[in-house]
Amino acid sequence: MMAAGTEAPDSWYLALLGFAEHFRTSSPPKIRLCVHCLQAVFQFKPPQRVEARTHLQLGSVLYHHTKNSELARTHLEKAVRARVQVAQFEDVKFEAASLLSELYCQQNLVDSAKPLLRKKDLVSACDLLGVGAEYARVVGSEYTRALFLLSKGMLLLMERKLQEVHPLLTLCGQIVETWQGNPIQKESLRVFFLVLQVTHYLDAGQVKSVKPCLKQLQQCIQTISTLHDDEILPSNSADLFHWLPKEHMCVLVYLVTVMHSMQAGYLEKAQKYTDKALMQLEKLKMLDCSPILSSFQVILLEHIIMCRLVTGHKATALQEISQVCQLCQQSPRLFSNHAAQLHTLLGLYCISVNCMDNAEAQFTTALRLTSHQELWTFIVTNLASVYIREGNRHQELYSLLERINPDQNFPVSSHCLRAAAFYIRGLLSFFQGRYNEAKRFLRETLKMSNAEDLNRLTACSLVLLGHIFYVLGNHRESNNMVVPAMQLASKIPDMSVQLWSSALLKDLNKACGNSMDAHEAAQMHQNFSQQLLQDHIAACSLPEHNLISWTEGPPPVQIQAQNGPTTSLASLL
Repeated sequence: MMAAGTEAPDSWYLALLGFAEHFRTSSPPKIRLCVHCLQAVFQFKPPQRVEARTHLQLGSVLYHHTKNSELARTHLEKAVRARVQVAQFEDVKFEAASLLSELYCQQNLVDSAKPLLRKKDLVSACDLLGVGAEYARVVGSEYTRALFLLSKGMLLLMERKLQEVHPLLTLCGQIVETWQGNPIQKESLRVFFLVLQVTHYLDAGQVKSVKPCLKQLQQCIQTISTLHDDEILPSNSADLFHWLPKEHMCVLVYLVTVMHSMQAGYLEKAQKYTDKALMQLEKLKMLDCSPILSSFQVILLEHIIMCRLVTGHKATALQEISQVCQLCQQSPRLFSNHAAQLHTLLGLYCISVNCMDNAEAQFTTALRLTSHQELWTFIVTNLASVYIREGNRHQELYSLLERINPDQNFPVSSHCLRAAAFYIRGLLSFFQGRYNEAKRFLRETLKMSNAEDLNRLTACSLVLLGHIFYVLGNHRESNNMVVPAMQLASKIPDMSVQLWSSALLKDLNKACGNSMDAHEAAQMHQNFSQQLLQDHIAACSLPEHNLISWTEGPPPVQIQAQNGPTTSLASLL
């Protein structure tokens, strides 16, 4: 081996690398011998680029095939710190940083992983994806060029760089439609392209405008499911990339369908697609431990939990919140990405069981944990509703409302969130007895929610307008608002709006002398009250109810049982 030092520098390196790979791929793998071969590279005082790549290879082998995580970490850290000023060397540093961040997360060192990943900033990532797209164009691979450009578009959407993303997606659409190649590859490109379009619309709260794209996406995934995987390899080696397995794409399409159904207020449809997606996920997770499946599962649960709280199934929602906690316990990375959403869900649950102090604590914790502008706006809107209900937090409330003023400088472009901000303003004006002002805000909410089929906001605005007209003594106009509110709430179904509407219908019919209708409305109100009361008691009796007190650190591992409900039901009913 020493004689090799007099030969060309690459020969001894390639020989050791070949031996290492032979031992790694042996059956069974001979990892100790593989590691010895890679360590021998350092005896030859190799150039810095070879030394850094060898540290990466050692770190990767030790990380994936041994329990010696400390040694793996040492080698990966050396690879990341290597000072090699060669453009082609960036892949080594990126791969080392990715593996090292994963290892940090497994060791609960999330704070160490974050700055490491931030170094791989958006500009660098977009530049590299642009280089990849240009390389693919040069070698004649329009398929891989589209993959690089779609990936770049995804990053730009995540960072809300909308002026840059629109022309990029237009170009991607043209490439996808004109490319002629493997049918599954073509359809997978279309799925990627349409998923970006659909999520862009949903982020903007445009539930009605997204329908044509969503329909195309659903048709596309049906087409893929009928195609058989072609085992013939592409003639161009640059076309060998793949975005997602077909089965993962199916789950992703279910997921965006659930997101749309929840925003639009089609909650039974959301439940149907959630059940399908979770069943598919359970099957996949038996054979596939890909982290993306757990991410899909958590996002699905987050959406269905919000649906349960609306439909009056708080106990089930609480158990599913606990399930999200358990999934996050298994993966520090998942918890880091979803901690703010988890505390937001707990805040919404606290509102539903009238634990306003806990709701405030949960929302405040969520605000501290998020930098996502849309989520921040959603949390602030709900926190404002808590302060309005409490009635004695004027300074904090006005401070919040200034930051989500829908008439000027609204912090996000979301149509849905801006409509909700108008509703919150209307709710405050109603509680303050400023009824004309309340009507102006609520009519703005109605105009916006009708434009994009935001059924739940429409129902909430109608019933509140009906309540205002009832207080003003305009029973006819009140009835014109409350009846469609009840119909829409029954279609969603929204239990709280149904309870509110039935109470108003009872009083309206009584005031108008319609005793039969008043009796029927009173019976409906009694039925809704009983359902909500039973669900309230069931939820507050669960051991998971103690999660409402958790505001620091990772999710609690064990939850002590409660003796029974701890909150008054007076304001609920």
